[in-house]
Amino acid sequence: MSPGSGVVVVGAGQAAVQLAESLREAGFTGPVTLVGEEPRPPYQRPPLSKEYLAGKVTPEDLVLRGEWFYADRGVELLVGRRAVHLDRAGRRLTLDDGAVLSYGHLVLATGARPRPLPIPGADLDGVGNLHTLGDAQELRERMESARDVVVIGAGFIGLEFAAACGARGVSPVVLDVAGQVMGRAVSAPVAAHFAERHQRNGTRLLLGRTPVELTGRGGKVGAMRLADGESLPADMVVTGIGVLPNVELAEAAGLETADGIVVDQYLRTADPAVSAIGDCAAFPDPRGVGRIRLESVQNAADQARCLAAALTGTARPYTTLPWFWSYQGDLRLQIAGLSTGHDHTVVRGEPDEGFSVFCFREGSLVAVESVNRAPDHMAARRLLTAGIRVTPDDLSDPGFSLRTQLTRAAAAPARHQPRNRGTPSGTGAA
Repeated sequence: MSPGSGVVVVGAGQAAVQLAESLREAGFTGPVTLVGEEPRPPYQRPPLSKEYLAGKVTPEDLVLRGEWFYADRGVELLVGRRAVHLDRAGRRLTLDDGAVLSYGHLVLATGARPRPLPIPGADLDGVGNLHTLGDAQELRERMESARDVVVIGAGFIGLEFAAACGARGVSPVVLDVAGQVMGRAVSAPVAAHFAERHQRNGTRLLLGRTPVELTGRGGKVGAMRLADGESLPADMVVTGIGVLPNVELAEAAGLETADGIVVDQYLRTADPAVSAIGDCAAFPDPRGVGRIRLESVQNAADQARCLAAALTGTARPYTTLPWFWSYQGDLRLQIAGLSTGHDHTVVRGEPDEGFSVFCFREGSLVAVESVNRAPDHMAARRLLTAGIRVTPDDLSDPGFSLRTQLTRAAAAPARHQPRNRGTPSGTGAA
């Protein structure tokens, strides 16, 4: 990008705001414009399903940056505006109000949207999802009077919402077509522990069950029918069955998509003037084979920093270790790495006191899932980032210490693990 050219970002979420901040920190002096569809300034999404539903924070607490941030940095923030056409040849972006923005470099940070529920009755009043602040505000109001709450999807969002219901004295039903909670995102030991704790706290878990219809009266939901014939009363239904990346603008402009906007290791599309970052970007997995797409604040922010460096002359491949978190009641889950395709696990610690599951694939440590055991998580991130070798036998030794291993590795030449090989994953947590 030539000096003085402007950067236009389609999207106004975590990735977009971080990119604007990092560009200025790196000395970029050209125009920077963020275009967001929601009619409010950029805000944090992870607390929506946790602290916000619990009534611990207000919408004002969620704002990512105050107005002064954009003014001080000369960042133009256009909210309540939607990008409708991308003219790559002319380097112009058209908005839904007819405005046309010229750019030196365009960044697609379009995010993702909830996957729609494909059964009759999904449009009834009382059926919703949890993605935006508006969604969360509506759900919080409905929770005040709801008696029979059904959650479709036992993933992170579904279980976090179930925990919020429990905190308000409502015992929800959570169902999923999969046989374990949190699908392929976590190992079997962690899934079993969370399932047991949710059930102990009053949640009815229906795993391996399929919803086929929502019914009601006067346009309002009243019940859910399952494939096996059981009918569940439901005056409030929340869906959390995954997301779809927002790729339509890129597709219409002729850019390659494949469960996300396809980018290379530098987060560039096939058009050198267009990049994609965050939840919508499908990028090469530096620790596996193929492409992955991650839905997490960490990934969005780190990709933004990486791209800002590239746009200001210090390009480097995106290789940052992914990590995630989820809070569900008194359970704190922290994940470092991707456990997809793991073939062996080692558990350290005790369920009631905190424990970690170390996931191996072909003998290499690929992920560590820590439940109420933050020190393990921090050590695991350092281990995995540095490629320090740890074996199942090491971890099975009660006297083995992750901290000691890190200290020894720092004092000696690093012994790198073999390159991991496995199935690409698209899991993550908001």
